[in-house]
Amino acid sequence: MNFRSFLIGPFTRDGVAAALVTALLDQALKLWLLYGFELGKLGRVVILPFFDLVLVWNRGISYGWLAQDTAVGMWMLLGFKVVVVVVLWGWLSQAENRLTALSLGLIIGGAIGNAIDRLMHGAVVDYALLHITTETWAFNWYVFNLADVAIVAGVAGLLYETFLGGRAAKAP
Repeated sequence: MNFRSFLIGPFTRDGVAAALVTALLDQALKLWLLYGFELGKLGRVVILPFFDLVLVWNRGISYGWLAQDTAVGMWMLLGFKVVVVVVLWGWLSQAENRLTALSLGLIIGGAIGNAIDRLMHGAVVDYALLHITTETWAFNWYVFNLADVAIVAGVAGLLYETFLGGRAAKAP
């Protein structure tokens, strides 16, 4: 495999387009929520009986695991994301169909969107809260963002392709 084939494959354009759209939409929504809607000043905003907007600064990874309050920790998480994006890009260049490429693009775009947050704010901007509340019981899902949704959708696409699709989404 030469360097060019690591960067560009038959469906790379589709994956890159998905990554760019994902990262741009993610950042636009976060900027609007922070500075246009001013979610930080509003606190919890009820949208639906099961969905609220609430600002959370996530200094870790999923569910706040491995939270890093130091600059060194933040840079370590950013470095890890760079490695993951490079590996996923290599996989993208070898994608044999559009679903695999789009799925990888969603994951890459989500990772980039959250990495931009870490660079700009020192933490990832999370804002969406799903919950169930009754008179006697309450359950709150973790607070997430559009980049997280894209990552989950990308993983779901890869799982579909692997287990139910006509061809397996094999990593190179």
